[in-house]
Amino acid sequence: MALYMHQISYTLEAWQALVANPQDRTEAVRPAIEKLGGKVITGWFAFGDYDLISITEFPNAVSAAAIAIAFAAGGACRSVKTTQLLSVAEGLEALKLASTTGYKSVAASAR
Repeated sequence: MALYMHQISYTLEAWQALVANPQDRTEAVRPAIEKLGGKVITGWFAFGDYDLISITEFPNAVSAAAIAIAFAAGGACRSVKTTQLLSVAEGLEALKLASTTGYKSVAASAR
């Protein structure tokens, strides 16, 4: 199964609701993630552009996209960004494979 990083920013209304009734939203979304065959690995509150960072595991990209769409459609998120993660070993494998493609960029062609 692949790992995904979800970066989420709440709306003002969502923050107001959480301040009025503090809760662990990781536990609130766990059943929906598990229904899609996924698993919550961990989650954090964060400073900066995103309010929450969550790492999940899903059997495929369609399931990961489905939860991201559900998050976005729910109305509590100002923005949702989902990124598939590669292990270091997978990244190295991709780097090695990239060198075999024969691809030449337009910038390389101009030299």
